[in-house]
Amino acid sequence: MNQAADTQNASESGPESEMERPADANTSDSPKEDGSQSVPQWPHRLTRVMVCLTWPLIWVGGLVTTYDAGMSVPDWPGTYGYNLLLYPISTWLLGPFDLFIEHGHRLLAALVGFIAIGLVISSFLAEKRRWAIGLSVLVLAAVIGQGVLGGLRVTLSARTLAMIHGCVGPAFFVLCVIAACVTGRNWLAASVRKSAEGTSPQTPTAFWPIALLVLAYMQLVLGAMMRHALPGFSPVGFAHIVKTHITIAFVLWLMTALAYWRMRRCGDLTLSRPAGALICFVAVQIGLGVATWIVNYGYPQMLAPLSASGSYLLHSKNVLDAWIVTGHVATGSLILAVSSLLLVRLYRRRRVLSFSVSS
Repeated sequence: MNQAADTQNASESGPESEMERPADANTSDSPKEDGSQSVPQWPHRLTRVMVCLTWPLIWVGGLVTTYDAGMSVPDWPGTYGYNLLLYPISTWLLGPFDLFIEHGHRLLAALVGFIAIGLVISSFLAEKRRWAIGLSVLVLAAVIGQGVLGGLRVTLSARTLAMIHGCVGPAFFVLCVIAACVTGRNWLAASVRKSAEGTSPQTPTAFWPIALLVLAYMQLVLGAMMRHALPGFSPVGFAHIVKTHITIAFVLWLMTALAYWRMRRCGDLTLSRPAGALICFVAVQIGLGVATWIVNYGYPQMLAPLSASGSYLLHSKNVLDAWIVTGHVATGSLILAVSSLLLVRLYRRRRVLSFSVSS
């Protein structure tokens, strides 16, 4: 009779006991692993907006350098004595083009800064993961630091600071991409396990995305040195930088192919798709690099036999030329960001799967 009573009590309390029973580690996110059962919406929304604004910000910043408009507004943080946000719209829109893009660059950067403040506030209010809150603070500190670098470049009129400013911008873009990745639903362990179903249990080594990150950032630094070359720069040194820049470009392209092959063997589409996209991005980047050289210096010797090379003349940059040069700069930042996304996803997959095995 006691056994029958126990069976009846279990059947009567079945639904309630199922609801009160803790979730299984294989079907939901473990608090020990994730720090929370779900991710809040607003931090992810704000980070996505920041990603969508930061890449155009890099484009506009590239246009500022391409058109030599960096000193079109001689003061900072204001604009010709006005508050940045109170500068007359008619003067901005109808004034000289270099003033238009320089002031527009500042306005867009200010907008990204305000969103970064909102990200910190929403993270403190909604996030339960302390490291995610710290990441939001780091994003805000990075955008403030980048703004100060841009301001010092103006007030000190230093080309070296302009080069540093151009190298820090893509790194900030990477930080925004990482923040958008870790605040999204795809970061949850359940989503990672679902994407890993039917794939190889072996996770590729982190060597591949780390190598891509290092090579891509080296390319950005070398490109910035070429783009912001000082007047007294040695022609021999400049030639060495150009050769190194070209060599690393093709090494990077080969590394993207090898990384894609390794990620494809794993079978996880969240890894193989970004790796495949990197092959296309680097190919486009190499093409834009050749076009940028032609726009700035004319046809290289290896392309001299082409029929168009003989009739080509260098002239002041028109709209198409400027967009080619700036596109080359922006695509380099995109390669860096996708490489960082691949690294973060790879790290997350490795941690989730190893946690599942150990539990």
